[in-house]
Amino acid sequence: MKIEDTVCWLRCVRCTLLKFLIIVAVVVTAPAGAETLPDFATLVAENSVAVVNISSDQGNKNSAAPPDLNLPDLPKDSPFHDFLKRFLDEMPQSRPSRSLGSGFVISSDGYILTSAHVIADAKSINVRFSNRLEKKAVIVGRDRRSDVALLKVEAETKLPIVRIGDPDKLKVGEWVLAIGSPFGFESSATAGIVSAKGRSLPNENYVPFIQTDVAINPGNSGGPLFNLAGEVVGINAQIYSQTGGFMGLSFAVPINIAIRVADQLKADGQVKRGWLGVAIQEVNQELAESFGMARPQGALVSEVLADSPAEQAEIRNGDIVVEFGGNRISRMSELPPLVGRTPIGESVEITVIRDGMSLQMDVVVGELPREVMQLAHSDVPTDNPHALFGLTLRNLTASERQELELDSGVIVTAVDEGAGKQAGIRVGDLLLQYDGKPIVHTDDFRTKIDQQAKGQSAPVLIRRGGRSLFLALRTD
Repeated sequence: MKIEDTVCWLRCVRCTLLKFLIIVAVVVTAPAGAETLPDFATLVAENSVAVVNISSDQGNKNSAAPPDLNLPDLPKDSPFHDFLKRFLDEMPQSRPSRSLGSGFVISSDGYILTSAHVIADAKSINVRFSNRLEKKAVIVGRDRRSDVALLKVEAETKLPIVRIGDPDKLKVGEWVLAIGSPFGFESSATAGIVSAKGRSLPNENYVPFIQTDVAINPGNSGGPLFNLAGEVVGINAQIYSQTGGFMGLSFAVPINIAIRVADQLKADGQVKRGWLGVAIQEVNQELAESFGMARPQGALVSEVLADSPAEQAEIRNGDIVVEFGGNRISRMSELPPLVGRTPIGESVEITVIRDGMSLQMDVVVGELPREVMQLAHSDVPTDNPHALFGLTLRNLTASERQELELDSGVIVTAVDEGAGKQAGIRVGDLLLQYDGKPIVHTDDFRTKIDQQAKGQSAPVLIRRGGRSLFLALRTD
């Protein structure tokens, strides 16, 4: 072999070797997630058989012409008189109303979980399975607070069921998948990630919702939310939308809470929850400073109801609950679910921060009443004003105090630019306390502010719309 041929051969070997090494390097350094992408196809195939479509007949709803429709007063001999009369007589006075949603089978003998609002006002409920088999369902029970309902269908043979998972083990960023009937399209699967956990929504404080970016639309309500192990971790219940469609904010009821609700509905037909009898609010940075705390934490007690477990345990306005039954309370939203699932009559140790000190006390959890009474007040005249920090204040009359059942408080009749407006105080608010001291007269408010060091925040307890809350007022 010539020297030139030998050199050429060596170059070819080197090129081949380099290509081999590059391929090996690519395989070795490939992202770990490339081999573990979710197998949604298998997950859907294995679990869609236990997901059902639910349609409920809500009877006929009135759709007659609106009562304020101004029709012309035509003479009886007018050619249009008979036309309009015939048109209105033939107009349908009512129309059938139906609700569509989803659900899933949790026991082979026919128990099905769904959302309570899916079967609200239902006259009859029809359940359609993935094999197009249809069955009539009866309502075992429903719970408006958690938006959970339990249905039952007659099962001649064992029905396919879902596997129940543990939502407490979910991590933010983890893949999840929903199966349901958005807009009536049955067995539709959508996937996304867990966006947040423990969300508290304005209409429900006893459910720590799972927030996801899974596409959820009308008709998905009541359907299951799966983890990658094929286990149900939640019931898709609500969406946040300004259009009625998906906007990337979906909320699911954790399945462990839904199962506890279902067990009570099955046993008693109703749900009982633990109750402290306090109104609470979030602690922000300004409130934390006003209470002498290094950082925001806990649930701030803004009101203690009379004859409640909290009052018997001597919990006070201004106490900040930082621990309940051994569970740390970092945010206000964490307390209600813990209280709600505590057995009624059980004694629980709680830790509160009061006047900068940590106190432990025992409270016997009561039962959440069906309705909690709220205080209200009507508009009052604005005579004898007293202005301070942009706030115009007026003393309450004796009759107003008696009506509101208050021993202290002044009313805000006007809000101008100043520290009061910056703190969030509004017209109609009742100022009850300043820095833990009652405000009986407008002069009390000025005196207490004069005693406060300039530039510092102090908590102000107000009553607004029947509920109490704290605001931080900085005395600049």
